[in-house]
This record gives sequence, C-alpha cells and structure tokens, in this order.
Amino acid sequence: MTALTGTGAAGRTGTSVIQAPAPPHTEQERQTVRPAGSSPPRGNGPRVPRHRREREPSLRQDIQGLRALAVTLVVLAHAGVPLVAGGYVGVDVFFVISGFLITGGLIGEAHGSGSVSLRRFYARRALRILPPATLVALATMAGCRFFASKLRYVEFLHDASAGALYLMNIDLAASGTDYLREGAAPSPFQHFWSLSVEEQYYLVWPVVLLVGWKCFRRTWLKALPLVVLCLLSLGLAVGTGESSPSWSYFGPHTRLWELGAGSLLAFGGRALGRLPRLLAEACTWLGLGGIVASALLYDDTTPFPGYHALLPVAATVLVIAGGCAPSRPSASRLLSVRPATWLGMLSYGWYLWHWPLLVIGPAALAREATPRLSLVLALCALVAAWLTLHLVENPIRHHRALRRRPGAALAVGLGLSTVVVVTSVVAAWSPPAISSAAGAPSLNAALTGADNPRAALAELLSAPATSLPRNLSPGLTDIKGHRSAVYRDSCHVDYSAERSPGCVYGDRTSDKVVVLFGDSHAAQWFPALDGISRQQGWKLVSLTKSSCKTADVMTVAQNRPYTSCDTWRKRALRRIGDLRPFLVVTSSSEAATPVEPMTDPPREWRVGYERVYRQLDRYAGHLVVLLDTPWPRSDAVECASSRPLDLPACERDQRDAVRSPVLREASRQAAARTGATLLDPKPWLCPPRGRCPFVVGDTFVYRDESHVAESYAEALTPVLRQELRASGSAG
Repeated sequence: MTALTGTGAAGRTGTSVIQAPAPPHTEQERQTVRPAGSSPPRGNGPRVPRHRREREPSLRQDIQGLRALAVTLVVLAHAGVPLVAGGYVGVDVFFVISGFLITGGLIGEAHGSGSVSLRRFYARRALRILPPATLVALATMAGCRFFASKLRYVEFLHDASAGALYLMNIDLAASGTDYLREGAAPSPFQHFWSLSVEEQYYLVWPVVLLVGWKCFRRTWLKALPLVVLCLLSLGLAVGTGESSPSWSYFGPHTRLWELGAGSLLAFGGRALGRLPRLLAEACTWLGLGGIVASALLYDDTTPFPGYHALLPVAATVLVIAGGCAPSRPSASRLLSVRPATWLGMLSYGWYLWHWPLLVIGPAALAREATPRLSLVLALCALVAAWLTLHLVENPIRHHRALRRRPGAALAVGLGLSTVVVVTSVVAAWSPPAISSAAGAPSLNAALTGADNPRAALAELLSAPATSLPRNLSPGLTDIKGHRSAVYRDSCHVDYSAERSPGCVYGDRTSDKVVVLFGDSHAAQWFPALDGISRQQGWKLVSLTKSSCKTADVMTVAQNRPYTSCDTWRKRALRRIGDLRPFLVVTSSSEAATPVEPMTDPPREWRVGYERVYRQLDRYAGHLVVLLDTPWPRSDAVECASSRPLDLPACERDQRDAVRSPVLREASRQAAARTGATLLDPKPWLCPPRGRCPFVVGDTFVYRDESHVAESYAEALTPVLRQELRASGSAG
C-alpha cells in the first residue's frame, strides 16, 4: 500500500511502481459466526438497532480484530516503520474480509427471501461508506488549498473527483504508465483507490449472484461463475505484473480474485461450521502467522500483487474459515480482545484520515516527514476517526428514516458524491497563486545571439536568480507537461518494450545520420540535438528507453531483472550498425542497481560501458559520450513552487550533485579507452563553485528530481553545437 510510493510505485505513481495506499473495505451491516449459506442467526430483523446488534454474542468479533491488525499494518508501513515495510498487505486482508461479509449478507438475504434487493444493498453501502469519505475528501481539499503543493493543486482536485466517482484506481493505473511522473509524490487522495476497486466489484457481483440464484439450485453452481472469474483475475494479476505493473496493482481485473476469495468462502455454508476444533485451531494460527509474515518479509521491492498476494489472501481465508467453527480457536479469541475490536470498529475511519494527514501534515507543520512525526500524525488520525464515527458515521448510518427508505438513502449518497465533485471542480477554477519576482533576461535570446555561447552561459550562471521571475517561460505549472517529440510520439519506449519504433527527425532526406542512444537522460538532450540536426541538415534517429543504461550490465527496474533492457540494447546496437551514422551521441543516468552484487564495481561498470562504446565506435564516424547531469536535492519544480522567493533553500551544492561517482568515473575511463569524445554537461548547469541554480535567465533548469527541463535543453542548442564543433564531431 506504499510505493507506488513506490512507488511505484509510482507517484501519483511512481511507481517506483508503484505501490500506493488503499482504504480498508467497507463493512457489512453485521458479522456473524455462522458462515453464509446456513440459516441466519437470531436477531436478524431489520428493526434491531445497529448498536444493540453489535453487542450480541453472535457477532464475529475476531473479524473486527482482524480489521484492527490489517489497518495497523497499513498505517505503520505508511509511517515508515521499517520492520513492517510489507504492511500494505493489509489492503489484501480487507479485500478478503469485505468479500466474505458482504457476500455472506447477500446469501443470507437470498436464503430468507429467495432473492436479493439490489436497491437495499446499494443503499446500505451508500450510508456506510459515503458520509465519512465525503467528510475526509472535503477536509483534504481544504488542506490541499492551504498546505499542499500549489503546483499540483488542480491535479489533486481531479483526484478528489476521481475518488468520488470510484475511478481513482483507473486514474492511477493510467498515470502509473507515465515514466515522467514516476518520481512524483503521492496524492493525498490516492488512498481512495481500493475503495474504487471494491465499488467496481460490488457494482457487478450482486447482479451476478442474483442471476445465479435465479438460474441454479445447487450452491456450487451458483458459485461457479465467480470461481471462473477469480481464476482469470489471478492469471491476469500474475501475467501483467512485469509488462504493466501499475495496471497489475490498481486494476479491478487483477484485484477481483482477492474479493472473490472472500466471497467464495461465504459459500462454505454449513461445512465451515462443522470444522473440527484442531483443524480450526491450526487454520487460524497458520493464517495469522501468514499475514504477519508477509508484512515482515515483503517490502517496496517485492513484485506485488502477482503471486506474492497469495500469501496474505490465503492466510486471511484461513483465519476467517477457522473462526467459523463452533468452538472458537485461541487465535480467534486473541483477535476478539476488547482493544482489538475497538480498533477494528475505527479501521475504516482511521484509514480514511491517516493518509491525507501523513501527506499534508508535515507541510502544514513546516517539518520534514520522519517516522516519528508520521506516527504522531497517525495517532491524530485515530482521534479523527473516533470523532467521525460518533458524530458523522453512526448518526447517518443509523438514521431510522434512511434505513427504512432505500430510495432516500441512495439520494443522500448521490448528493454526497455530487458535493465532492462540484466542490473540486469549482475550487480548481481558482488555484492558489505562485509568487514571483522581477523579470529576467531571455536565456534563449542570450545564447542564440552570442558569439561565444559557452561564455554567455557561464556569465548567466555566475549570477543565478534567487526567486522565480515573473516572465518564467514556460510557467512553473507547465514545465512538467512540456514534452519533446520523442515523448509525444512514443519514441522514448517504456520498461516493457524490447525495440524502438522507426523515429526519424531533423532532415529525413539527408544521408548524414546522427543517432541519440541511451535512457531518459539521453532523451533529455533531444531538443538540443534536434535543433542542431535541422540547422545542419542531418537525419536524427532517436533510440532511447526508460532507465536502460548504456553499460552492458544487467540492472534492476521495477523490482525485477531488467531483461527487456538487455534485449532492447542489443537490437538498438544492431540497428545503429545498419545505419552507419557519422555521429552517435550517448548518455545514461548514473542511478543503477545491478542484479548481482559486484565484487569490484568500478572495474565491472567500466567494462560494461567499454563493451558498448567499442561497438558504437566501430559503427559510427564519431562517438560522443555525454556524462550525466547534476541532480537536484529533490523534485526541483515541486520545491520551487513551495519556496518561489527563496530558491537557494531548494538548490544543491554542485559538489554533492553527482549521483554516482563510481558510474561517472567508469564511463569516463571507458570513453578514454575507446577514443570517444567526452562531454561533461556540469558546467552548463552549475557555476564553478556554489549551488546549481534552478533558474537561469527566464528558464527553469530541471523538470523533476533528475531530468533537465525541455525548455532548458532547447535553449542550450548553441552551447551543444559549439561543443560538438570544438571536438570535431560536427563534421
């Protein structure tokens, strides 16, 4: 549940991918010891008040305790407690619980009346989930207005609407495939994604159950459609994990099987109620151990969900199944202790509140997010959950008129969702302003008109701006969306691709071919190289792939061996050999993790670079190796939006801006051994001493936490042309 922030997660995703927060399920009206499929317990009349029914001994207090365990794992993982980095499995626990309880209630209703009232079902859901969710959404929008990133304010309000319309998971899955958004911080509304998954499931499942109940007499036939759907969903979850991790994590089609596992358990009926005591005891303890083990053993590097989700899902099934036995197992009694059931009662509200407080709270307090501060904020969220339960949730859910009139309850639910959507749309019309100072000279004009562009740039770098200029071009809010042709044309390929399309730029009729080769830190120089190619009459072929290093070393990407990178690199090199270009410009990021631990990293990286550089040198007339650019401390655009009049507080000293001295030196030595021309772009971004500025003239330097902004790279066209001519690489 982090990662996306993970970061994949992530993020909006980031997918590190991108693992992201998810809310606990919503609960069924009552939780009985008897499994669904047997006759309903006493006191199932609709007129019995909710608070009285919760005190009845027939209630599944162990499930409340299981909720408490799940939400605690999630909160601790989000708070950054290292021992439970896999606490995101709490979401999977919630999915199974939700499927079991709600399907059990539907089956019990079908047994009693011979049918299922979809109107009453959706009315109960609306009264249960929407009042607290609406309150949290409105409060989070207010927090975004005053404390969150001004740069992403409109994006956050869009997320509020997506959450209210139960489309948050789809939105995150789609944005998670955007490589340029990987490093972005998570949205304060991101935790609504699993609520969206649940509601998408319950939009379809009651209808399928009703049809099965009408068409089949035998219980196993009524469950058969769900069995098929669960198997298909599990297959998709495992099969798409590597090719599309964001869709694997957030997609309803890859999560259905988890809710379905709980739903199928509810069909167990009398069989679960006849479990032998020793078997029930073994199931509950084994299941409880499986949940805890997955939270302790998994972390942000675990490919999830995929087959790794089988452990927490199966473990939850065992705990619930064992608790159905007439003689309560000791693990079920442990989960039923008063503190656990009290926390389970607050689990939904605690989850809803804790995530926005963790995301917005540090900014509101003007403090750095630390595990200690996060734990304090999580406790504040627990207090907010208790107040929400007693002041909002219970009064509306137990309102006699609404409980007796499903139509009125549905109208209230629709009204609450409408309030969130309308509020977010209206608020997005007037985003908070980002302060700025006096205007600045045009960087593009200064370099284009200079006899010596390098000297002109050095002069501007020696007196960088300390505040955002009012004529910043493009504006700060447009920098991340300003993308060059290789991104617009999908020529910069993603993690799963094993070949590049035929992307040709510059003068496409020319017989002088130049190739840009590497990862996104090569693609960032496309605007400058494209400008030079059009001026010089060159044909430019772009061959770049996300996070794929030029060094012939197997690395890790998205928590897996990056095999597609090796395949892509071999094919790209063969294509360069066929093109026989007069010039190859290559570069790649210095952020890399090898699959196998290295005994001598400097030598092994140098050898990896050298193998590729020698091939390129054989194929091309000239080989130019561009070293990696200096890295800012964090997302430069985000930091500048929060401190627009104090940019030095965000900027990094150039002595600390090298991402990996080992990879940098390895690339430098490999270039020297192969006779390649080495260009260091550091003087193009930083003065000889001091900080590397965020703004030079009227142009912002960075796009995020590592890439040069498109507009800055384009402005550096005269500088790169001068460097290529000086090295003899420009013909």
